Amino acid sequence: MNLKIACLIVFAVAAFTIPAHAHHSFAMFDHEKTITISGTLKEFEYTNPHCWLHVAVADATTGRTVDWAFEMGSVGQVAAQGWKADTVKAGDPITIEAHPMKDGSRGGQYMSAKLSDGRSFKQAPNPNPNNNAGR
Repeated sequence: MNLKIACLIVFAVAAFTIPAHAHHSFAMFDHEKTITISGTLKEFEYTNPHCWLHVAVADATTGRTVDWAFEMGSVGQVAAQGWKADTVKAGDPITIEAHPMKDGSRGGQYMSAKLSDGRSFKQAPNPNPNNNAGR
Protein backbone atom coordinates (compact mmCIF):
# COMPACT_ATOMS: atom_id res chain seq x y z
CA MET A 1 0.00 0.00 0.00
CA ASN A 2 2.83 2.42 0.83
CA LEU A 3 4.33 1.86 -2.64
CA LYS A 4 1.05 2.92 -4.25
CA ILE A 5 0.93 6.10 -2.16
CA ALA A 6 4.57 6.89 -2.97
CA CYS A 7 3.91 6.41 -6.69
CA LEU A 8 0.83 8.62 -6.49
CA ILE A 9 2.83 11.37 -4.77
CA VAL A 10 5.60 11.18 -7.39
CA PHE A 11 3.03 11.35 -10.19
CA ALA A 12 1.24 14.32 -8.60
CA VAL A 13 4.49 16.24 -8.11
CA ALA A 14 5.51 15.58 -11.73
CA ALA A 15 2.09 16.65 -13.01
CA PHE A 16 2.34 20.02 -11.28
CA THR A 17 6.01 20.60 -12.10
CA ILE A 18 5.89 20.02 -15.87
CA PRO A 19 3.64 23.03 -16.67
CA ALA A 20 6.10 25.34 -14.88
CA HIS A 21 8.86 24.20 -17.24
CA ALA A 22 6.63 24.67 -20.28
CA HIS A 23 6.60 28.47 -19.96
CA HIS A 24 8.59 29.92 -22.82
CA SER A 25 11.35 32.47 -22.65
CA PHE A 26 11.28 35.79 -24.44
CA ALA A 27 14.38 35.01 -26.49
CA MET A 28 12.36 35.22 -29.72
CA PHE A 29 12.11 39.00 -29.36
CA ASP A 30 14.90 41.38 -30.40
CA HIS A 31 15.36 43.45 -27.24
CA GLU A 32 17.94 45.65 -29.00
CA LYS A 33 15.27 47.03 -31.37
CA THR A 34 11.96 48.84 -30.99
CA ILE A 35 9.20 49.16 -33.59
CA THR A 36 6.09 51.33 -33.67
CA ILE A 37 3.01 49.94 -35.41
CA SER A 38 -0.28 51.78 -35.93
CA GLY A 39 -3.47 50.11 -37.05
CA THR A 40 -6.94 48.94 -36.07
CA LEU A 41 -7.45 46.59 -33.16
CA LYS A 42 -8.85 43.23 -34.26
CA GLU A 43 -8.88 41.58 -30.85
CA PHE A 44 -7.69 42.08 -27.28
CA GLU A 45 -7.15 38.78 -25.49
CA TYR A 46 -7.38 39.62 -21.80
CA THR A 47 -6.44 36.20 -20.51
CA ASN A 48 -3.67 34.34 -18.71
CA PRO A 49 -0.94 33.29 -19.06
CA HIS A 50 -0.39 36.24 -21.44
CA CYS A 51 -2.64 38.92 -22.85
CA TRP A 52 -2.43 39.64 -26.59
CA LEU A 53 -3.18 42.58 -28.88
CA HIS A 54 -4.07 41.62 -32.47
CA VAL A 55 -3.84 44.58 -34.85
CA ALA A 56 -4.71 44.98 -38.54
CA VAL A 57 -2.10 47.18 -40.21
CA ALA A 58 -1.89 48.59 -43.75
CA ASP A 59 1.31 47.27 -45.38
CA ALA A 60 3.16 50.28 -46.79
CA THR A 61 4.58 48.37 -49.78
CA THR A 62 1.49 46.45 -50.93
CA GLY A 63 -1.37 48.46 -49.46
CA ARG A 64 -2.90 45.23 -48.18
CA THR A 65 -4.00 44.82 -44.60
CA VAL A 66 -1.79 42.45 -42.61
CA ASP A 67 -2.22 41.11 -39.10
CA TRP A 68 0.23 41.72 -36.28
CA ALA A 69 0.21 40.07 -32.82
CA PHE A 70 1.77 41.56 -29.71
CA GLU A 71 2.38 39.49 -26.60
CA MET A 72 1.80 41.22 -23.31
CA GLY A 73 2.21 40.17 -19.68
CA SER A 74 -0.31 38.33 -17.54
CA VAL A 75 -3.71 39.79 -16.68
CA GLY A 76 -2.30 40.90 -13.31
CA GLN A 77 0.65 42.65 -14.94
CA VAL A 78 -1.39 44.53 -17.55
CA ALA A 79 -4.10 45.37 -14.99
CA ALA A 80 -1.39 47.05 -12.92
CA GLN A 81 -0.72 49.27 -15.97
CA GLY A 82 -4.40 50.26 -16.09
CA TRP A 83 -5.74 47.78 -18.67
CA LYS A 84 -9.18 46.25 -18.20
CA ALA A 85 -11.00 43.70 -20.33
CA ASP A 86 -13.00 46.53 -21.93
CA THR A 87 -10.20 49.11 -22.30
CA VAL A 88 -10.18 48.57 -26.07
CA LYS A 89 -12.55 46.94 -28.50
CA ALA A 90 -12.33 45.67 -32.07
CA GLY A 91 -12.21 48.58 -34.50
CA ASP A 92 -10.36 50.97 -32.19
CA PRO A 93 -7.31 52.74 -33.67
CA ILE A 94 -4.18 51.85 -31.69
CA THR A 95 -0.44 52.47 -31.83
CA ILE A 96 1.86 49.85 -30.33
CA GLU A 97 5.54 50.13 -29.44
CA ALA A 98 7.19 46.73 -29.19
CA HIS A 99 10.34 44.66 -29.42
CA PRO A 100 10.06 42.93 -32.82
CA MET A 101 10.35 39.21 -33.50
CA LYS A 102 13.92 38.16 -34.29
CA ASP A 103 12.73 36.11 -37.27
CA GLY A 104 11.04 39.14 -38.87
CA SER A 105 7.50 37.83 -38.57
CA ARG A 106 4.70 40.29 -37.86
CA GLY A 107 4.60 40.44 -34.09
CA GLY A 108 6.48 41.43 -31.03
CA GLN A 109 6.65 41.95 -27.31
CA TYR A 110 4.38 44.82 -26.24
CA MET A 111 6.14 47.73 -24.54
CA SER A 112 3.51 50.47 -24.73
CA ALA A 113 0.25 51.45 -26.41
CA LYS A 114 -1.45 54.71 -27.29
CA LEU A 115 -5.17 54.90 -27.93
CA SER A 116 -6.98 57.40 -30.14
CA ASP A 117 -8.57 59.07 -27.09
CA GLY A 118 -5.09 60.00 -25.82
CA ARG A 119 -4.74 57.31 -23.14
CA SER A 120 -1.34 55.63 -22.96
CA PHE A 121 -0.22 52.42 -21.30
CA LYS A 122 3.32 51.28 -20.65
CA GLN A 123 4.91 48.02 -19.55
CA ALA A 124 6.79 48.33 -16.27
CA PRO A 125 10.56 48.42 -16.77
CA ASN A 126 12.41 45.14 -16.39
CA PRO A 127 14.14 45.28 -13.00
CA ASN A 128 16.85 42.91 -14.29
CA PRO A 129 17.66 43.86 -17.91
CA ASN A 130 20.24 41.06 -18.19
CA ASN A 131 17.57 38.41 -17.56
CA ASN A 132 15.01 38.43 -20.37
CA ALA A 133 13.11 35.53 -18.82
CA GLY A 134 11.37 37.96 -16.48
CA ARG A 135 9.88 40.02 -19.29
